[in-house]
Amino acid sequence: MTAMADVARFIGVDTIMIDVVLKLESLPQRGSDEVVSERLITTGGGFNAMSAASRQGLSVVYAGQLGTGPFADLARADLNREGILFPIAPIGDVDLGICVVLVEDDGERTFVTSPGAEGRLHAEELATIELHAGDVVFLSGYDFVYSDLGKETLAWLHAIRDDVIVAFDPGPRVMDLAREVLGDVLARTDWLLCNANEAAYLSGERDAASAARALLSREVRVGVVVRNGADGCYLAQRSSEVLHVAGVPSEVIDTNGAGDVHNGVFLAEIATGTALFEALRRANVAASIAIGQLGPATSPDRDAVSKKMAELY
Repeated sequence: MTAMADVARFIGVDTIMIDVVLKLESLPQRGSDEVVSERLITTGGGFNAMSAASRQGLSVVYAGQLGTGPFADLARADLNREGILFPIAPIGDVDLGICVVLVEDDGERTFVTSPGAEGRLHAEELATIELHAGDVVFLSGYDFVYSDLGKETLAWLHAIRDDVIVAFDPGPRVMDLAREVLGDVLARTDWLLCNANEAAYLSGERDAASAARALLSREVRVGVVVRNGADGCYLAQRSSEVLHVAGVPSEVIDTNGAGDVHNGVFLAEIATGTALFEALRRANVAASIAIGQLGPATSPDRDAVSKKMAELY
């Protein structure tokens, strides 16, 4: 893989968990027994965006708690394989959490989550991560949906210097975020990244472009990206009209982690100076490749994205 210039780092705070991915025709009826067609046990959660950024050539650090146990060991092995650093010392009394992901034949996914060590993180531990100008800090709603973790993460977030880029994706737990907490997070968010359903909930606008425009009023510092499936994504900034970046037709096997791949590639590109339209187009292409495979951390590397870009454009 051709590496980018190491001018910035991706600091992942979005919590890592272990995903147990089960592919089945449709969700089973209550009390029934459904046989799956495929299964996969893999590191997921925040790992998805981090691995995507790493595969674009960016240096990546996981600023999170892994804990101790067999699930934590699996995550460490995957982080090491991707070249992702994880400097926070592990606690010894609890293992990493797991998420059961039920993937139906149309690619839709349903989550059942059992939290673990990833929620035992403190502001003092986060403060040991030295941030540099131009670094990208990536957070998700999972960092704030649990009260204790949210308080610790918020305390650290508001101390981050202004020359560090903060990106936030509220994720599927957006409806569980307290409004005051959401407001505090957005007050220090440079880039708000979300899918169309999340954007509609936050803005009250059903149309993805209108939602992107409306979300700029939520004190987001730089811009909003709304992902809209096969339609592509929408970019809203105060200085210009909402920009649509068309999606890429592709075979859908598993949509789990597609948004994370989009986030990781987009943020890796802007961290190294790629123009916004090009960064989003590369993110669309990467996500279109990722959904053709089972599993959450299926981002292509930068050379594969470039090859597909050359074929398409």
